[in-house]
Amino acid sequence: MRLEDCKDDIVNVLISEEEIKQRMAEMGREISEDYRGKPLLLVGVLRGAIMVMADLSREISVPLQMDWMAVSSYGAATKSSGVVRILKDLNTDITDMDVLIVEDIIDSGLTLDYLKHNLESRGPNSVRIATFLRKPDVQKVDVPVDYVGFDIPNEFVVGYGLDYAEDYRHLTFVGTLAPHVYGG
Repeated sequence: MRLEDCKDDIVNVLISEEEIKQRMAEMGREISEDYRGKPLLLVGVLRGAIMVMADLSREISVPLQMDWMAVSSYGAATKSSGVVRILKDLNTDITDMDVLIVEDIIDSGLTLDYLKHNLESRGPNSVRIATFLRKPDVQKVDVPVDYVGFDIPNEFVVGYGLDYAEDYRHLTFVGTLAPHVYGG
C-alpha cells in the first residue's frame, strides 16, 4: 500500500521506503561481520517483525536459521500494558546457539526485557537484539540493543509491519497515524 491509498489516515511519513532499504542493508552488513563463523539463529517477534525479519535476513551474508515467537503486551491498545504473555514459543532448541532477537519496535522495553531473560535462561551462547525502531524517550527498562534501525519520537506509528488493529502493516514506509483513526 502506498501513501496515496491511505493519505487521510497518515499525518506524515517518518521513514521512507528508500531509507528503510538502506538501513536494512547497513544493519545486515554489521550483523554479518559480527557473526562471521558463528551459527546464527534469528528469532523474529510476531507479527510486527515480519517485514523487518524478511528484509534483514536477506541482507545478512552468513548462514542462519530462523524461528518465531509471538508475545503480547498490547492487546488492542496503542500502549503496552506491561504484562507479557508468550502466545507462540520457539520450535528450536537454542542451547549453545547465538541468538539474535529481531523486533519491530521498542518503546517501554518491558516486553523485550522479559523475552531476553526468558531466552537467556535456555542456555544459548549469546542473546543479542536488533530492532527496527526504538522510542528512547519512553523506555522504562534499560535493555541493551545491539542494532537499531531508527530512533523515533514517542508517536503512534504504523507501516512496515507495525499495525493498528491489524491494519497498515503492509505500508512500505513508516508513518504517524492520524488520531481520528484510533480515537486519540
